[in-house]
Amino acid sequence: MAGLLHFSPQLPYDRRAARLRSAGIAVWDVLAAGVRRGSLDANIVRGSEQPNDIGALLRRHPTLSIVAFNGKTAAVLFKRHVAAEILVARPDLRLLCLPSTSPAHAGLSFERKFALWRAALGTR
Repeated sequence: MAGLLHFSPQLPYDRRAARLRSAGIAVWDVLAAGVRRGSLDANIVRGSEQPNDIGALLRRHPTLSIVAFNGKTAAVLFKRHVAAEILVARPDLRLLCLPSTSPAHAGLSFERKFALWRAALGTR
């Protein structure tokens, strides 16, 4: 996100968060908790998944119009746990599955991932 919004990733957390907010971007995990063997999201133990209350987030921020998933696993988890409730209440919500920014996802170059994220977020 720092590269997309032209700020240093070395900024303190509160300043990076402020930059995201000022650009109208919220970062929210689909899961609040879960057991994961190793570092890959694909290794999350299915019975351990506890979704975040994304419905509450959307009610607090009714102008939120796009949900961009950082990889396929996030999109699958959203569909599994919250999509039915959310899409009934917000059929206008645009859902985008973008390539994972994780270096473990080496199927695309950093430059290609960056371009896809930039296009989705409308940044220059």
